[in-house]
Amino acid sequence: MLCDGPTIRRINQKWRGKDKPTNVLSFSLHELDEGGDPPEGPVGDIVLSLPVVGREAKAQGLTFDFHATHLLVHGLLHLLGYDHEKLAEAERMEAEERRILNALQKFKSK
Repeated sequence: MLCDGPTIRRINQKWRGKDKPTNVLSFSLHELDEGGDPPEGPVGDIVLSLPVVGREAKAQGLTFDFHATHLLVHGLLHLLGYDHEKLAEAERMEAEERRILNALQKFKSK
């Protein structure tokens, strides 16, 4: 789902108890182990706030497309059981994000 700031704020408040906008939210349909094989079919939903992504990209000196792609990869990894609550989890998740983003960049340049 692509949405605006107020919409993602309402979703964030309802489902996470955080009354603020955020860049991306993931809602998994399955409890998966990190790196495990997902079942066939949908794995969940990703909600991306376009205005928040735009502001963050500008503030970080990134293109909108790169930042949005990174956040979609991040959200997808959450759906596949990755998390970043603990340092070791965060390091594994970030390494997987880099691996996927590098593969996408190589694909894009072909």
